[in-house]
Amino acid sequence: MDKNNVVITVYGAEQICASCVGAPGSKDTYEWLQAAITRKYEADQIRYEYVDINSPQEDEKHQQFVERILEEDLFYPIVFVNNQMVAEGIPRLKTIYEALDQCHVKMLDEMK
Repeated sequence: MDKNNVVITVYGAEQICASCVGAPGSKDTYEWLQAAITRKYEADQIRYEYVDINSPQEDEKHQQFVERILEEDLFYPIVFVNNQMVAEGIPRLKTIYEALDQCHVKMLDEMK
């Protein structure tokens, strides 16, 4: 991974987490995060990936974390910025923005 790129990974499932009734689904959260982040940060520096925890994983790292989600009954969606878990259950933009700032992702107003 290029040091100037940040990967945002959202782990989730079509079915809403039993403990998160009333919350948006994982895929909706994934799309919402992309829209919110793109309004504030330089989009070229960020790559997004969605991992369905109910599908077989080709990537060993994803498979191991999916197993952890299922074994430990973690709340999903779970959001990672690079290798740091920044949200479990209902994500807060402030926390995700702080992680992006720590990764030195440029804000749009800095690009002017």
